Amino acid sequence: MRTSALLSGVLALILLLLVAVEWSPLLSFDRSVAEALHRNALAHPGFTHVNRVLTDWVWDPWTMRALAAATAVLLWWRRDRRAALWVAGTSLLAVGLQQALKDLVGRERPQWTDPVDSAHYAAFPSGHAMTATVTFGLLLWVLALHWREEWRGWGTLAGVAVVSVLGVGWTRVYLGVHWPSDVVEGWLLGWCCVTAAVFTYRWSERRGAPTGDSGDEGSGGSRMGERR
Repeated sequence: MRTSALLSGVLALILLLLVAVEWSPLLSFDRSVAEALHRNALAHPGFTHVNRVLTDWVWDPWTMRALAAATAVLLWWRRDRRAALWVAGTSLLAVGLQQALKDLVGRERPQWTDPVDSAHYAAFPSGHAMTATVTFGLLLWVLALHWREEWRGWGTLAGVAVVSVLGVGWTRVYLGVHWPSDVVEGWLLGWCCVTAAVFTYRWSERRGAPTGDSGDEGSGGSRMGERR
C-alpha cells in the first residue's frame, strides 16, 4: 500500500505541474478529446440525458459522501471506532485537498457556445472522480476488513466500484464540464488518499498491538489484522 500511495501521489504531482505550466501537448490532447465528445453529446441527446442522470444523482459527490458517512456510522455501531474514524477522516481530508487544489490551480472549465450541462468553480481536479474513487475504495477496504470470508457478492461489488469510478469520469468529460486530465488527476488523488489511509491504519494497528487493546474494538482490530 505504501508503494501504491507513493506512486499515485508522484503521478498526481507530475500531472499537477504539467497543468500548472500549461504544457501544450497535454492541453492539445484535452481539447481534442473534449471537442470530439462534445460533438457526440450534441448528436445523441438521449444518451446525453442518461449521462446527466448518472453524474447528477447516482454518482454525485453528495451521494458518495452519504455512502461514506453511512459506512462510518455502521462501523461505529459495530464498535470498530478506529476504522469509522479512518473512513470519516479520509473522506473529509479528500474534500479539503480537492478544494484546496481547485483554488490553487484555478483552471477554467471547457467553454461551449452550445453546452449540454453546466458546472461551477474550478475544473482541476474533478471532484466527482476523486470523491467516487475515495468512497468506493474505502468501501471495498471496509468489506475486506470485516466480511472477506462471508461476503459472497465481492466480485459484483468490485465490478460496480470499477464501473462507477470509470463511469463518473466519463460522464464529466462527455458532458463537457471537465478536461480529461481533470478526471485523471481526480482518480490519482483519490487512490492516493485511499492507499495512504489503509497504510496508516495498518501502521497504527501494528503500533497499538503490543499494548494489548481491550474490548470489542480491540478484538475486532485483532481479527481484522489476521485476515489481511
